[in-house]
Amino acid sequence: MSNVSGIIKSIQDIMRKDVGVDGDAQRISQLVWMFFLKIFDDREAERELTEDNYQSPIPEHLRWRNWAADSEGITGDALSDFVNLQLFPTLKSNLVINTTSDKVEDIEKAKTARVIHNVFEDAYNYMKSGTLMRQVINKICEINFNNTQDRHTFGSIYEQILKDLQSAGNAGEFYTPRAVTKFIVDRVDPKLEESVLDPACGTGGFLACTIDHKKERYVKNNEDTAVLVKSIYGVEKKALPHMLCTTNMILHGIDTPTQIEHANMLSRRPYKDYVEKDRVNVIVTNPPFGGMEEDGVENQFPTEIRTRETADLFMALVIRLLKDNGRAAVVLPDGFLFGEGMKTGLKKRLLEECHLHTIVRLPNGVFNPYTGIKTNILFFTKKPQNQWPATKEVWFYEHPYPEGITSYNKTKPMRFEEFETEQQWWGKEEDGFNEREETEQAWKVSSTDIIARNYNLDIKNPHVVEQIKRDPEELLAQYNTMQQDIASLRDQLKTILGEALASSKQGN
Repeated sequence: MSNVSGIIKSIQDIMRKDVGVDGDAQRISQLVWMFFLKIFDDREAERELTEDNYQSPIPEHLRWRNWAADSEGITGDALSDFVNLQLFPTLKSNLVINTTSDKVEDIEKAKTARVIHNVFEDAYNYMKSGTLMRQVINKICEINFNNTQDRHTFGSIYEQILKDLQSAGNAGEFYTPRAVTKFIVDRVDPKLEESVLDPACGTGGFLACTIDHKKERYVKNNEDTAVLVKSIYGVEKKALPHMLCTTNMILHGIDTPTQIEHANMLSRRPYKDYVEKDRVNVIVTNPPFGGMEEDGVENQFPTEIRTRETADLFMALVIRLLKDNGRAAVVLPDGFLFGEGMKTGLKKRLLEECHLHTIVRLPNGVFNPYTGIKTNILFFTKKPQNQWPATKEVWFYEHPYPEGITSYNKTKPMRFEEFETEQQWWGKEEDGFNEREETEQAWKVSSTDIIARNYNLDIKNPHVVEQIKRDPEELLAQYNTMQQDIASLRDQLKTILGEALASSKQGN
């Protein structure tokens, strides 16, 4: 199990032989629903040993152990018919996802059924060959997800899947580099009991990182684990990343991740209907940017912040969903910083209602290979109304490339260790970040200056002399003039040398 890339490659090579699977996105989707059922079955086996009265929501003959586990079991057309005519219809539409019973085991069974239903409602079996499907299943069956080593290995497999997902068309928008998610969660530091939301959770990178962070720093016993499980919330509108996120949560110890919704957070209810009980302590997210919502979604929002631009709507919603003194970190493109119109009003609201204390300006290439757009991380804290306007000054930190690197790529991605200088510089919000000092990378700007700039937050590093950008035609004219000057000097030099040689001959 050590050659993780080899395992994924061998499975995908089998899938490429199947005429029904077209492209990386379909291969990954096919692979993930199979992995989900295997992981779920292994977790069920463990829960049956540790929990009294555990009941599977999946009918007995459809459980992975009863149709997939035997390597010599059902195959060919019989397997295809079983998956298409029995397995998928049941998991999509025929599980019992609601109950009137007040028994704990019945309630838990319905909740688990809802998770499975949400995973499979938009999933498909793309493979046409039952024989090839059996080969893939047998490969997957080699992994025991209740074995610590195998589970750790699958963590690497999962990362490989996500990396493959980057090049699977638009699916790349769901992946945030691990170095960025880890730095954000490290700086926001969600406490054990604090509720954490990612309203555009994609494959669950921020939520998985939050779980790891809480386990490492705050979980001491089973009671703490139960508190952690109840504190994680995510929403994702697209089927493939939602399936990946749900699987990710199960791998991270949340056996029934009902708090991972398959929905569009921007349209699931009107902006004004989110009230205090819906608010959370922490939001960490990288909303999709550069996209537009379908007609009508913007009507869920107040007129002054109405737009169809996805990232702007999410930013407005993040401010709305934070509790007083709640903390957030949001990845946004440069366009948000200098944008006008509705963006100006949104930034005004951000600075008034929240303490926007830090903007980390990331270098080019962080999100390669699928976008070269420059991005920023905005860190802010929602403040009670009696403390508005909340922002007095904003700190900027320009993250440099590490020594010897001029751009990031697949072979040289950003590493978490690069953020060590930010971590040492950061300080504490409780004392107003008094320990922060201006450096070659760090500078601060007063809210008065920002307001005078009409809330333009695209403020360059004053410690770096900006390169002068010249018009190409002007540069070409300058080049021609320089060439003419050089030619003139060359002619003058030839004349001087000729005269010197002639004078020398006359002297002889």
